Amino acid sequence: MTFLLIILVVVLVGVLLLSLFVVGIYNGLITLRNRFKNAFSQIDIQLKRRYDLIPNLVETCKGYMKHESGTLEAVVAARNSAATAASRVATNPADPTAMKQLLQAEGQLSAGLGRLLAVAEAYPDLKANTNMMALQEELTSTENRISFARQAFNDAATEYNIKREVFPSNLIANTFNFTVAELWIVEDPTERQGVKVSF
Repeated sequence: MTFLLIILVVVLVGVLLLSLFVVGIYNGLITLRNRFKNAFSQIDIQLKRRYDLIPNLVETCKGYMKHESGTLEAVVAARNSAATAASRVATNPADPTAMKQLLQAEGQLSAGLGRLLAVAEAYPDLKANTNMMALQEELTSTENRISFARQAFNDAATEYNIKREVFPSNLIANTFNFTVAELWIVEDPTERQGVKVSF
């Protein structure tokens, strides 16, 4: 009888230790997932700031660029598309489809802004406009903040992905459906060049 009691105690202690181990890994995965979601929310804040700047930039350019309405409309459409995609990702940064749509929309917006600013080069009065210069400075600052936020997001997402892929965490991650976090990767070579905002 004492032998069975010892075996029972050893088994119960083993189950308790295994349970604590599983709970520790699970809680670690939850912590890292929340960190990368928070990191995306920092990107989202900067993207919203950028989206708010774009209508002011377009309005400033309108008065000078009367023959460039197609360029202005394309920037506004790209901004709206990117804002919609960003709001989808903000609800679930772990959704790979939504993240890919955001990356594509952001690429189109960056290309549109690049075209707008390149066309604006041909308008000397616009280049000298104080509102335009202030908007360019603000846009440059915002682009830098977005870059830093993207880097922080990718760092947090990579840390989470590593944790969910290494053994034995991968067993817990797969059991509880912890999905891979998509990184913010610039696929469009023109986006790698950044938006030129200097006149």
